[in-house]
Amino acid sequence: MFSYWEQSTWLEKIDYCIVGSGIVGLTAALHLRRKAPKARIAVIERSALPNGASTKNAGFACFGSLSELVADSRKMPFHEVIQLIEKRYNGFQLLRSELGDAAIELELCGGYEVFRHAEKESYEDAFAFMEQFNRALKEFIPGEVVYSDATYRIGEMGLKHAEAMVFNRAEGQINTGKMMDALIRKVQQSNITMLFGLPVLELVDEGTQMQIITKEGSIKASKVVIATNGFASQFLPELDVKPARAQVLVTSEINDLQLKGTFHLDEGYYYFRNVGKRVLLGGGRNLDFEGETTTSHDVTLHIQENLEELLMEMILPGKKYTIDYRWAGTMGLGDEKRPIVKQISPNLFCAVRMGGMGVALGSSTGKEVAGLVLAD
Repeated sequence: MFSYWEQSTWLEKIDYCIVGSGIVGLTAALHLRRKAPKARIAVIERSALPNGASTKNAGFACFGSLSELVADSRKMPFHEVIQLIEKRYNGFQLLRSELGDAAIELELCGGYEVFRHAEKESYEDAFAFMEQFNRALKEFIPGEVVYSDATYRIGEMGLKHAEAMVFNRAEGQINTGKMMDALIRKVQQSNITMLFGLPVLELVDEGTQMQIITKEGSIKASKVVIATNGFASQFLPELDVKPARAQVLVTSEINDLQLKGTFHLDEGYYYFRNVGKRVLLGGGRNLDFEGETTTSHDVTLHIQENLEELLMEMILPGKKYTIDYRWAGTMGLGDEKRPIVKQISPNLFCAVRMGGMGVALGSSTGKEVAGLVLAD
């Protein structure tokens, strides 16, 4: 039954096995290779292609809308909020240095946070804290102030029912598919084996090694890293990380599209951007937190209808378009926003809970867990 695995001498015992082929897992594999050039390293992916948040994210290169960060500062010390922003910002710089801006089609077009008429208290708070955040961020983000008032540009973007807008000059957007393609190619060129379409059923710690049980048989590994983010509870149910579905739609091309850049609304629960002449819009998880705590990638009628209503009334009023694409991805969230990077047992490690910030945090988190594995 398991003849392929039994006959493969290479897979009888590998040194490092990464479960999960998102940004975290692939970056961890690359850093392990650089520090251990002769090690046998494998990355296991349950699907034919990476299928979590890394490939199904909305392509935002961001580190937090101002109102979201203000809300965070009421739950945790201000210096810890700044540390989290710095980790996100530096993590994205690491991704850029790893792959290059051209490979990920980076557009540093800036990011905006939009406030509707009913959100007066929220945007007044955001504007009140703006200077404090700008002072703190200049310590690690070069250039002029990060956040500025962009209310005067609401009409220019074609938005309706908006009262105020904040601009973040340090954010932008990427091509998610090309980012992952470049990362996978780099991993494969580094003599790291990628095993696609191989769901892991169980992990067994045998004391001196780990047994990775799959539907095709078992693999032995000296060290295993769980990098499955929102799917981590399958292996580590005790961790504070839960799946969170994020639903997205994309319009047809709009010839007279005014929108340019990345946008957040309602403390980041909604997000939209232009993709060329199209508009990508995602979010709505706050309409049904319980229902969206799932690993299902189905889209739901009530959230999709809510997104379409937002498009019609606020983002693209009076424009003609159709909805060409819809999808959902799985984020990994918890009570805290910091990633969980830890050693679970002598042979098992994890790097999960990106908090919806995998593009920003994935590279640095992957590097961090690789260092933890090698230090053991």
